[in-house]
Amino acid sequence: MAGSTTEGVAQFEAQRARLVALAYRMLGDVGRAEDMVQEAWLRWQDRQQEVDSPPAYLVTVVTRLCLNELDSAKTRHEQSRGDRLPEPVALDQGTLGRIDALEQVSMAFLVVLQRLNPTERAVLLLHDVFDFSHAEIATLIEKNEAACRKLLERAREHVASEKRLFVAPHEMHQRLLGSFMQAATAGDTSALVALLADDAILITDGGAEGRRGRGFRNLQLPLQGATKIAAFIIATGRNSGLEVEMRELNGQPAIVFYDKDQPSAALLLGVANGHIHRIFFHADTTRLRHLGPRGHRGRGA
Repeated sequence: MAGSTTEGVAQFEAQRARLVALAYRMLGDVGRAEDMVQEAWLRWQDRQQEVDSPPAYLVTVVTRLCLNELDSAKTRHEQSRGDRLPEPVALDQGTLGRIDALEQVSMAFLVVLQRLNPTERAVLLLHDVFDFSHAEIATLIEKNEAACRKLLERAREHVASEKRLFVAPHEMHQRLLGSFMQAATAGDTSALVALLADDAILITDGGAEGRRGRGFRNLQLPLQGATKIAAFIIATGRNSGLEVEMRELNGQPAIVFYDKDQPSAALLLGVANGHIHRIFFHADTTRLRHLGPRGHRGRGA
């Protein structure tokens, strides 16, 4: 088999981080992203002939696997949930490794990607992140180049509407996150309202079954408006008894809440122009395990 050589192993491993980064952006799920890359490895090993461009070949395989995964009934149901958030990841360790353009893996960017249909998502990532040509993408998704251009145009329009949330300075994130936590802990509704944009949106993901208790209450749909969000946070955040640790998730400052040293929730923000525009509260513990116990930096994607 062509893939069984030492050279073949080295070629695959050279692309692994890139492939996981692609699959994670496509699926918003760490474990499933790694599963797609593992399946790609098996196919790479079983290929019967050499390929001209291993990177392009492997990206193509992973993209098709992700599209198939997104087409499954279970995944379609999960993706349709209004409260579903991508898994937060630590980029300092693990198979994702360092990402040059951090805005391409920020939570705000991933949430926008999740709103695109799978084909739009693939076209945007392949063209704008992985530098595939329209001709290459057309072959991969089995559409003509004109259709690919239209899909890319539509996807870019969706992304452009939220672009300011991807590129805010790290210092602004850190300052607003610290002020947000201080106001929430103090129960200061006025201070929270002042930090939030008037049309701010809160999304809480407690998993498919929802979650209550320990300071959480699941919202099945996003909550919009500074006053409503501040009132909700104050009402649900009292006396949670959880430990708090500042982390770097998805390339941005974040808060992880711990219950008996195990990750219980993660808080990430989308900020712009000195205000908080998005609050992403991930409280599905089954999808936070990879963050590791308190004080452990965890593995990335």
